[in-house]
Amino acid sequence: MDMNNAPYADRSEAGKALAEELAGLSGERPVVVGLPRGGVVVAAEIARRLECDLDVIIAGKLRAPYNPELAIGAVTEDGHAYLNRSIVRDLRIKDDYIEGEKKDRLKTISERLALYRKIKKKVHLKDRTVIIADDGIATGSTMISAIQAASAEGAKKIIVAIPGGPHDTVELIKKMPEVSAVICPVTPLDFYAVSQLYMKFDQVEDQKVVRILKEFAGP
Repeated sequence: MDMNNAPYADRSEAGKALAEELAGLSGERPVVVGLPRGGVVVAAEIARRLECDLDVIIAGKLRAPYNPELAIGAVTEDGHAYLNRSIVRDLRIKDDYIEGEKKDRLKTISERLALYRKIKKKVHLKDRTVIIADDGIATGSTMISAIQAASAEGAKKIIVAIPGGPHDTVELIKKMPEVSAVICPVTPLDFYAVSQLYMKFDQVEDQKVVRILKEFAGP
């Protein structure tokens, strides 16, 4: 897909498009949680439209040996891990490598979470309708881990909102028993990266996430 023909100009436009599809949920008092960092930009647009709570949920990608771009799973801030067992098996990744990678990612997660929680306290998800938003998915590892974390916290209903992703990953998430619905308008046949969804796909820095959290932190 040519970026000039990408379905979204940027993450804000994608978030607004998702927000329109989710507008009917405003009466349920949902919580919109974004996956940092790009997913928080998308989540903020949804939360503004629905006039509801915003928070973050952090899932760190577990990286394959010698190929940090390949996700073998993800771990959430509470230490819960999701592993893509087929990749782990195919690459013959040993348990001690996975444990080391989990510790490394949890350290990064803790540092980022400390920064965010200085700005905004956690919104508890128990008995709430939770919309989990990201700026797109590829393998789905971080989203799956985030879904499992929200479910473990007692979310009443979980809705996944993503601008786009590969059809097989979207179908995998739709089949998760924890998920009530998946909103994903774009599933390209030739999907290769989240960046192809956007004409502008710039790096989102922590400072931008902090500014968004300040907006929703209240007085």
